[in-house]
Amino acid sequence: MSIRKSLKKVLPPISVTEQEALDAGDIWIESSIYQGKPDMDALRAIPKAQLSAEEQAFMDGPVQELLGMIDDFELSNSKHIPEEVLDFLGKNRFFSMIIPKKFGGLEFSPYANSTIVATLAAKSGAIAVTVMVPNSLGPGELLMHYGTKAQQDHYLPRLAVGEDIPCFALTSPEAGSDAGGIPDAAIVTKGQWNGEEVIGLSVSWDKRYITLAPIATVLGLAFKVFDPNGLLGDKKELGITCALLPKSHPGVELGNRHDPMGQRFYNGTTRGKDVFIPMDFIIGGQKNIGRGWQMLVSCLGAGRGISLPAMGVATAQAAFKGASEYSFVREQFGLPIGRFEGIQGKMADIAGKTFLLEAMRVLTTEGLGLGLKPSVVTAIAKYHMTELGRDVMNSAMDIQAGKAIQRGPQNTLSGGYSAIPIAITVEGANILTRNLMIFGQGAMRCHPYLKEMVDLIHSDDSSADAEFNKVLRKTVSFSVKNSVRSFGKSYLPFLRSADSALPEVRKYEKRINALSAKLAPLADLSLAVLGGDLKKAELLSARLGDVMSYLYGAMAAVRFYEQRIEDRQLARPYFDYAIQWSLAQAEKAIVDFINNFPNTATRGLMRALTNTYSNSVSAISDKLVTELATAAMQDTSVKDQLTHLVKVIPGDGNDINEQAFKAKHAVAHLLGKVQKALRKEPVVPFLSFENALNKLQEKGVINATEAQLLHDYNEKRKLAVRVDEFTFDMELLSAEETLPGATKPKAVKSQDAA
Repeated sequence: MSIRKSLKKVLPPISVTEQEALDAGDIWIESSIYQGKPDMDALRAIPKAQLSAEEQAFMDGPVQELLGMIDDFELSNSKHIPEEVLDFLGKNRFFSMIIPKKFGGLEFSPYANSTIVATLAAKSGAIAVTVMVPNSLGPGELLMHYGTKAQQDHYLPRLAVGEDIPCFALTSPEAGSDAGGIPDAAIVTKGQWNGEEVIGLSVSWDKRYITLAPIATVLGLAFKVFDPNGLLGDKKELGITCALLPKSHPGVELGNRHDPMGQRFYNGTTRGKDVFIPMDFIIGGQKNIGRGWQMLVSCLGAGRGISLPAMGVATAQAAFKGASEYSFVREQFGLPIGRFEGIQGKMADIAGKTFLLEAMRVLTTEGLGLGLKPSVVTAIAKYHMTELGRDVMNSAMDIQAGKAIQRGPQNTLSGGYSAIPIAITVEGANILTRNLMIFGQGAMRCHPYLKEMVDLIHSDDSSADAEFNKVLRKTVSFSVKNSVRSFGKSYLPFLRSADSALPEVRKYEKRINALSAKLAPLADLSLAVLGGDLKKAELLSARLGDVMSYLYGAMAAVRFYEQRIEDRQLARPYFDYAIQWSLAQAEKAIVDFINNFPNTATRGLMRALTNTYSNSVSAISDKLVTELATAAMQDTSVKDQLTHLVKVIPGDGNDINEQAFKAKHAVAHLLGKVQKALRKEPVVPFLSFENALNKLQEKGVINATEAQLLHDYNEKRKLAVRVDEFTFDMELLSAEETLPGATKPKAVKSQDAA
């Protein structure tokens, strides 16, 4: 028996939905990471994404105007998004950023799409989700790629201006990640349509978690098609199919809502029982029956790399801004809390990861801007960028402590804290994405021969043996080269190359090359020893996926530092932390993978080839932590660049915090003067800082101008460290009732309060 036939008996079969998922999307620079040779030249050659004049005008106009209309605290205590906001979104074409201009859409770049969604997410998760869904996987994109001309001409102009609101229903109570197991079914049958008897589908469905469903006017729907009576041919099971149904169509049920973490975007259910639809409702027409899953996974790549990663970045930037400004203004024991090492550990982690997130956002959208749909990269972006956003937010909550948990208009963290689990959960739950998708799809798509080999193993062609043997020889040769490369770069540092013009980057580039070289033989040996069982060994495959992911993040950090940072001296600690953290995580993933590999002999070989042992993980020094935490409290262009998605609206929480932050920097020299004077001759009794300032002014230590600046700062400081408070029946007290001279926040009626 041939090797191919022996393997065919051993390897588990690949389902149709698995095969279509594996075939979907493009490969990009992630393939060079997997193959052990990160393509830094290709990385540096990617065109730099920038907002066009039209996109910048949209940011400066409609986006800025929309931000001024949003009161996220009031929204969270309401039942619905205000009608004026929904109308504004439609009229200003927020729902049509991906629709071509010829249909009335904006046709913005992926980078612009990401920037707009992230800017909205930094203000309100509910509004961001409302905007992102029509611009991600849904009827609009499916119509653009697969719709008939009649469908495109009818729906796309209506979607572009918000005349139609779309939703797409895939998830069922019985099938979430297992889309191939959806029970929703359509039977090919005859029925009445426009007064005539035609062949169509009788569809029954029960869907949940469908964003925009409660307000949608057009429903995208996925279901399985069966033809028991042979009306279309001999085949009985025709496969997953996508259709588009108007809400007004008889039998369509839309309306019931879920309550996702108190975020007031519209998410709910749709149901139907024996609803007859004509073949014209199928996206692309009758010829696309059974192509639904292929259509979905082909379109998912782009949206997955934009919307939810943008939410993760926005969460991090909002958290970074709030935590850095608060840790500078808030004082305990006579010092800013950002000077305490416990806080500094959290603050440095926030700052470094925010740098990494922005770098990954930019690089991923630049790849999408090339016209690619890199399914592995977008899976990496979705998982790691939402998880990093959650990490950063949790650290910021720890720093702001009591202030962070008191909801109200001044709280800049609570909305993001409530919204980030949504990004973690939807469009493929993160556990699934990490454990099954990243490496599983990465191995099949990035290995130069594996997919062809698997296809040949499962082939029924009698002549496949000869072709398989050729591919097998190429695979063995590829694996041997990987092993030699790994061994050389693991033990002989001078073999590690670097092309960066910046000396501070070259050392990291060499580490990226060395770690990538280690990944290749680990993947090869895993596939050789475990074969199809690697699919079930999710903890192992997830670690290999982590190595790919963190090296992708490190490459993104290099590109961002080299191409988008103007003052590298100021940005250096941010870059050092971001890339050191990424590389340390990749090292840890390799160590954990080898330590847990089930075959003892192979485990020893892996250690020998990669020079990897339990202590082969780098650590970030306390010195770098202190340096970065100190830098994060400075008012610099780097901080501005890493919080640019947070647009300050006069009177909001970010405005209050920023005013105090900038005011303290402006009087820092005077505060030093005051502290020195108080140490020399304390004011007794020290009734208040204001009283001390007045006494020092009387003594001539500070003049009237200096005193006024310090008093102004002190009022802004008190407002920044206060929290929202309510009457007993939950009516918000104004700032004017709690602090003299403070800006009055918008009151919330007691009956609307949570």
